[in-house]
Amino acid sequence: MTTVSIIGNGNMGTAIGDIVAAGGNTVEFIGRDADAAITGDIVVLAVGYPAVADIIAAHGEKLAGKVVVDITNPLNFETFDSLVVPADGSAASVIAGKLPDSTVLKAFNTNFAATLASKSVGGAAPTTVLIAGDDGDAKALLASVLGAAGVDAVDAGSMARARELEAIGFLQLTLAVQEKVGWAAGFALTK
Repeated sequence: MTTVSIIGNGNMGTAIGDIVAAGGNTVEFIGRDADAAITGDIVVLAVGYPAVADIIAAHGEKLAGKVVVDITNPLNFETFDSLVVPADGSAASVIAGKLPDSTVLKAFNTNFAATLASKSVGGAAPTTVLIAGDDGDAKALLASVLGAAGVDAVDAGSMARARELEAIGFLQLTLAVQEKVGWAAGFALTK
């Protein structure tokens, strides 16, 4: 059994927590209180990208030795027309640079909460979580937690692929905000 700590209890954090629990694993929700204990082997940053710096400042030392999952889409929320990380980088790589003693993965940012909750995209295709990172064991651990709950996971490659995942997430969000796709729809990976 794996314990997953989730920082953030909004729609995404709740949907991820439900998946973790459905697979028979333990989930704990962590607030932004710097004194909160973090017992999870996996820690999910289920917050908006602007909140990540404060979370790292409050909890950074407690994240050492843990698998940290970045779900953010680092878009400019004022203009909604660009990402706020360097074009050749990603939010996940920025976070990894700030947490050198953690194993950082990128996942869930190409999924909407509704597609995680229903385990389907548009009611037709199964939900697939794409995972990018440089540690195969960490990716396999996250994939096993998801698989236990019946959610497909695909290894999307190294941390360098986080940039492409963030571009897909950005596109999907802008389409949903413009009501060109619904929040229960989006991109699906079919086999």
